[in-house]
Amino acid sequence: MFRKFFVAFTSALLLQQAAYAGEQIRAVGSSTVYPFVTVAAESFGRSSSHKTPIIESTGTGGGFNLFCSGADGQSPDLSNASRQIKQRERDLCAKNGVNNITEIKIGYDGIVLANTAGARSYALTKQQLFMALAKKVPAAGKLVANPHMKWSDIDASLPDIKIEVYGPPPTSGTRDAFVELVMEKACVDLPEFKAAYQNKSARKKACHVLREDGAFIEAGENDNLIVQKLNNNDDALGIFGFSFLDQNASTIQGSKIDGVQPTFESISSGKYPVSRPLYVYLKDEHVGQTPGLKEFVQELVSNNAIGEEGYLIDRGLIPLPEAELVALQKEIDSK
Repeated sequence: MFRKFFVAFTSALLLQQAAYAGEQIRAVGSSTVYPFVTVAAESFGRSSSHKTPIIESTGTGGGFNLFCSGADGQSPDLSNASRQIKQRERDLCAKNGVNNITEIKIGYDGIVLANTAGARSYALTKQQLFMALAKKVPAAGKLVANPHMKWSDIDASLPDIKIEVYGPPPTSGTRDAFVELVMEKACVDLPEFKAAYQNKSARKKACHVLREDGAFIEAGENDNLIVQKLNNNDDALGIFGFSFLDQNASTIQGSKIDGVQPTFESISSGKYPVSRPLYVYLKDEHVGQTPGLKEFVQELVSNNAIGEEGYLIDRGLIPLPEAELVALQKEIDSK
């Protein structure tokens, strides 16, 4: 008798928990996209009758793992990402019954290399960054373990100080974008890498591998932590999204890359060479089930939020072209 009661009670409790889990919008994912979606969530909570959505910073890869865990009320409704979803992540979603996903591009961001304001400023090329941070580099016609301990070891015009760069871990979309837009671009056509890796796919992967001897330091998913570390170390540089540079402009400064300073204008014009789109992924199965989900996404893509004078643009987001934004808004309205 007690066993039957316990089973019935446990089942009822689990159903109740599942119901509660689906009553409040939940988003997970990228630490770069997190501040933007958090501001939109706070605005939505103030202006609507729905609860303020829960936004969690788990990193892009970690967010997709949670997002793709199922289509029930206990799984996230949205996944923030600083890169596009990968095929293996789509496969995981499909395996767990998440068959309908809407990709929402909310705007653009630049990836910056920054250091403490007032310290020496840097002007670096993608090639110099590769030679500073790659695990293996070309020397005398072959690939060797990176021997460069100081920036001046790479180029005599660079500072005579130790290479020390804080950056995100492999699960971060910022890390993915950095190795693709900087490391790969500088490396993939080098003769030594072509000779060692004739398969281009294998060569690209080799170009992405960062050194592990202390010159590159993984500082976690939270870009704010990297900013804090820079404020305590005048010699260090950090890799993170432009929005964090924009929000902390009084304490940190961006470095020129290939001669271009990271600014709102240079990123929006396409001149800055290290920029990428930012995304939010919507689980269509939850629209109509999680209260306010469609309305929240409409708020997120509204002119008020991501239009040219939107409140997220004030936070450092680079806006979409007007025609692209209009098409996106129509797509979300049709859900």
